[in-house]
Amino acid sequence: MRTTINPKVTLVGAGPGDPELITLKAILALNTADVVLYDALIDPVLLKHAPDTALKIFVGKRVGKHSTPQEDTNQLCVSLAKKHGHVVRLKGGDPFVFGRGAEEIEYIEAFGIPTALVPGITSAIAVPASAGIPVTKRGVSESFWVVTGTTSSGELSRDLALAARSTATVVILMGTKKLAEIVKVYQQFGKSDLPIAIIQSGTTSEEKIVAGYISDIEHKAKEAQAEAPAIIIVGEVVKESVKLAEVYRVVSRQSQFAVTRNQL
Repeated sequence: MRTTINPKVTLVGAGPGDPELITLKAILALNTADVVLYDALIDPVLLKHAPDTALKIFVGKRVGKHSTPQEDTNQLCVSLAKKHGHVVRLKGGDPFVFGRGAEEIEYIEAFGIPTALVPGITSAIAVPASAGIPVTKRGVSESFWVVTGTTSSGELSRDLALAARSTATVVILMGTKKLAEIVKVYQQFGKSDLPIAIIQSGTTSEEKIVAGYISDIEHKAKEAQAEAPAIIIVGEVVKESVKLAEVYRVVSRQSQFAVTRNQL
């Protein structure tokens, strides 16, 4: 006799990279998964929280390399939920912060399949924090912007020009390929001396930090071979990091600075 299938899709935020930064609620969702669809930035150790019998299917994307188009992933969520039951869509960071989570839920629910959301710790805040950079600090920054470096059309977000005019901290996701354009925006507003840091693979053992100023960050990023996945933080708060404070004084006198997580 066939067991009744109760289709359901849960979007789960896995956090910024460190597998210990996933939430308890996310682990509990994985514990009951029949299928796990996971992204490129997911640490494989997280899959151990799912039952051995659960299907684990990679649907990740990297910059310039789309292994599974978004439309295919949406369809997989629906078809696998109907066939197997509970599908956990495991996504890096938080599904609702440039994670297309809202689009996926809208698509899935159009087929009458119930959905649930487990928020994740967003890399926009956690990655700077892991390097000791506060996105806000009394007397230094009263607010922060989170901006995508690459829109759906492949262009730099026009919101960056608005953010660059302010005194707020600006966190840019998916912006490493647009670094030259980002620098140009800030230089147009006379902010060549503004501190900036690029944090690659933040919160993980592969973390790399390249720090400097708008005026020299392109050279330093090239020398350090900084690449995606990375977060860019622009603002005076970068110099407030206890971990980077001493090095930052050195940065102003040297041509290059790169430090790995293990050296901090």
